[in-house]
Amino acid sequence: MALLQVALDFLSIDKALKAAAVTHVYVDIIEAGTPLIKSEGIRAVNTLRKNFQEKQIFADLKIMDAGVLETRMAFEAGADMISVCAQASIETITEAIEETRRWDKKVVIDLIGSRDWLQRSKELKHLSPDYFCIHTGLDEQIKGKKPFEGLEGFVREIHLPYSIAGGIKPEDIPSIMPFEPSIIIVGGYITKAESPEEAAKTIKEAIDACNTG
Repeated sequence: MALLQVALDFLSIDKALKAAAVTHVYVDIIEAGTPLIKSEGIRAVNTLRKNFQEKQIFADLKIMDAGVLETRMAFEAGADMISVCAQASIETITEAIEETRRWDKKVVIDLIGSRDWLQRSKELKHLSPDYFCIHTGLDEQIKGKKPFEGLEGFVREIHLPYSIAGGIKPEDIPSIMPFEPSIIIVGGYITKAESPEEAAKTIKEAIDACNTG
């Protein structure tokens, strides 16, 4: 059963709260996006936690250094999950994972920007993160890249839960679901829609149709 995560990549906590308020019924995880945290600080995570206590809150820190410090900061603010970059040093990734275990929370190794993300997954799988994130960045999306290119190899060789992100739309869901992602992350399709509520509902229905099919 794949979960739906909404990425709130706003610069304003007020806009993020407004989007979350109309979409939270259809999503399982609410993400404080990297731009939001950079703009508003870690208080954005705390604000989402207070307003949506029944949801999992993901702090997309994309940690590159100070693994213990930044991980602890997110969990103290109320996050349930954090991300650390696959491109960070092995020391930073290890520290972030170990600190996550001390909090009994969850950690995602984000593969964004990895030159060979399958190879990097192989190098890091022994650390047993809760999830890898197969992530096509915004700049890559502009060039036409899709996050589900190469999923077959990942599923065949890694054997760990993963999330997937990168310009995903309802019509992409049938191509992704056969590879059994744990979490599908959707940002712009929902948050930039004329009706974010309807967009979230449409994505959720597409996922549920594949879950039950």
